[in-house]
Amino acid sequence: MNTLVAPVLVAQVPTQSGSRYLQQLCKHWSHKFAVDFTPEQGMVPLPFGRLDLIAHPDTLEVRIAPTSPDVVDKAKEVVASHLDRFAFREAPLAFDWREEG
Repeated sequence: MNTLVAPVLVAQVPTQSGSRYLQQLCKHWSHKFAVDFTPEQGMVPLPFGRLDLIAHPDTLEVRIAPTSPDVVDKAKEVVASHLDRFAFREAPLAFDWREEG
């Protein structure tokens, strides 16, 4: 039996506030999900897949491992809209989504 597995999506989002946005987003979702984060890295198990965030000095690395190909667009939209909400001073952030693998 073959099951379709969606590729991991990765975006390098230009911002010098990556750590702040990572922490705000993880705290926001910690009320609903078993979030694990530090100022440098965060992991959120969302209903549509796993979200990993890594703060670099000039970028926020956003990685989504979708549960299926059907949720790829929704995953990108939900994560981007939430990050834009916290980054309202510099939103909309530039997401250069690419497939890893």
